[in-house]
Amino acid sequence: MPHPSSAVAASAESFALSPASTTLARKARFWDRISRKYAADPIADPAGYEATLRRVQDLLSTDMDVLEIGCGTGSTALRLAPHTRRLLATDVSAEMIAIARDKLAAQPLPQLGFAVADADTPVFGQGTWDAVLAFNLLHLVDDLDRAISAAMQALRPGGLFISKTACLNEMNPLVPRVALPIMRAIGKAPQVLCFDAAHLQAALVRQGLHVEAVERHGTKGKDPRVFIVARKPLA
Repeated sequence: MPHPSSAVAASAESFALSPASTTLARKARFWDRISRKYAADPIADPAGYEATLRRVQDLLSTDMDVLEIGCGTGSTALRLAPHTRRLLATDVSAEMIAIARDKLAAQPLPQLGFAVADADTPVFGQGTWDAVLAFNLLHLVDDLDRAISAAMQALRPGGLFISKTACLNEMNPLVPRVALPIMRAIGKAPQVLCFDAAHLQAALVRQGLHVEAVERHGTKGKDPRVFIVARKPLA
């Protein structure tokens, strides 16, 4: 078997050489622009974030090949990679990935690689991964069912889809109905999908996944970010 670093590098290179589409460039524009600010912003709920990391670490093992979609600037991938055989972390934003690679250069991990890729597009290889991770992402995709389907296709039979998602319809109604449209109009927010946890679970089931756990890890009041573990059937 190739060394994990060689396998990750090959996977990352294959994505890096894929031609950038107009759609990918459009979607990346907002995140490219805010990437440095995003990287500098503190975590809103550090205790909740650490609880999620511990939970995910317990689900992973060093014999698992793991894909993260929507990895942002790579902070979570850097924490989780030592608990995997290899972890390929992807994001639609080339600027986010550039920051992630700088972090990796400062903290080398042979298991970890970064690449530019679109979570809405099934470019990850069919049946390649033991787990697919999607943190703070599913409300940002163009099409929820299509993104889940792409992740489902990437998983090996019995593989895990692990997500943590902001369910905007569980927030104050003024957020999705008033605040977000205004912020989008002035370029301060991307296009988002508004749904609740039940809607998200239904989408996972529609795509053939079996939901095994639904949790909330927030430590500051009502937590609209639902953590879900779902599994691809063995057959």
